[in-house]
Amino acid sequence: MPFEKITEQESFHANLEAMSVNELLSAMNAEDKKVALQVEKVIPHIEQLVVEMVKRIKMGGRVFYVGAGTSGRLGVLDASELPPTFGIPQDLFIGIIAGGDGALQHSVERAEDDQMAAWDTLLTHGVNEQDVVIGIAASGTTPYVIGVLKQAQANGILTACITCNPHSPVAYHSDHKIELVVGPEFITGSTRLKAGTAQKMVLNMISNATMIQLGRVRGSRMVNMKLVNAKLIDRGTRILMNELNMDYEAAKQLLLKAGSVRDALGC
Repeated sequence: MPFEKITEQESFHANLEAMSVNELLSAMNAEDKKVALQVEKVIPHIEQLVVEMVKRIKMGGRVFYVGAGTSGRLGVLDASELPPTFGIPQDLFIGIIAGGDGALQHSVERAEDDQMAAWDTLLTHGVNEQDVVIGIAASGTTPYVIGVLKQAQANGILTACITCNPHSPVAYHSDHKIELVVGPEFITGSTRLKAGTAQKMVLNMISNATMIQLGRVRGSRMVNMKLVNAKLIDRGTRILMNELNMDYEAAKQLLLKAGSVRDALGC
């Protein structure tokens, strides 16, 4: 089928500068309501990817998120939040963004045009056939992402994409295609809006489902979280209070001695 850049189509809303603040917010909210319905449509594709990710992680593989701009920042965000939340190694999920860490705060626009840069970065991490490379590109045409997926496939590495245009070049080089057709943006072409929201939702689903499948959650609780601040220590303490019928101080001391909720519970 022909490739059509839906993310660049004209907004359904015209004359935004003439709208009141309430009208702007209400219209944006109306557009955002469409996102979850589109995510629902691709759940079978997300499921297939998660199953393969879990399989490879159990064999020693890792997950690489690769993107530029907003897409890259979303990948780095998701990867960076997993170690403290689920107690996993820092290098199990790795976010790679065009332009490097500096691009997290400042735009490095031309960095996304280098087709080999991301692959060169993955080589420094010793990427191999047990790993998974997930390209994140709302447009589906980012050279930085296309290049890394193409190289990964050529080297027998499982690939996937999260994009908001169907039948894109990024999808062509992906074994698992997650295509979120959320439609034109409220501000024409601004894919940090609906497209970014859709990508964030899918990343949440992928990483959290994977962590649960890997046994990093008990019931609905993060029993492997790292005790890196007062909030998480308090959360862990209250889990132990509930599970073991202990008072707060006793539960806290047990938690700190054990080092994690899971170890304190002996599970």
